[in-house]
Amino acid sequence: MTATDPAMTALAHSWSALSLLHGRIESSIERALQAAHDLSAREYSLLDVLSRQHEGEGGHLQMRQVADSVVLSQSATTRLVARLENRGLLSRYLCPTDRRGIYTDITDKGSRLLEEARPTNNTALREALEAAAAAPELAPLVHAVEQLQSR
Repeated sequence: MTATDPAMTALAHSWSALSLLHGRIESSIERALQAAHDLSAREYSLLDVLSRQHEGEGGHLQMRQVADSVVLSQSATTRLVARLENRGLLSRYLCPTDRRGIYTDITDKGSRLLEEARPTNNTALREALEAAAAAPELAPLVHAVEQLQSR
């Protein structure tokens, strides 16, 4: 299979459509969260991931796990965490068993903001998917995303 093969061209078109769908959804969510809660989509995503961590030693995310969960570089993640920490939405602390490890945890204030922002996020997501479903090249992807939620 070469880059000029029809199968590769179709794959590239499919990837382009997926990228377009992601961009539209992320833009919609970003605008809604910024307007209503002064929160970026990445900030919301990080708070959401941290809110689902269990209590107890080692139960929260190390910084490298945070970076993986929000799909950012280590340096971008550090800046994101610092912004949220400065706003009192999360905290960082040294791992009690490995002083080299730094854990990140959502604060009560962060949990409250997340719960306030969740309906905004969900509405923006639903609206973006509905709009994308009207585009013939995106409709199959929207259908695939909707099928994932039923599993």
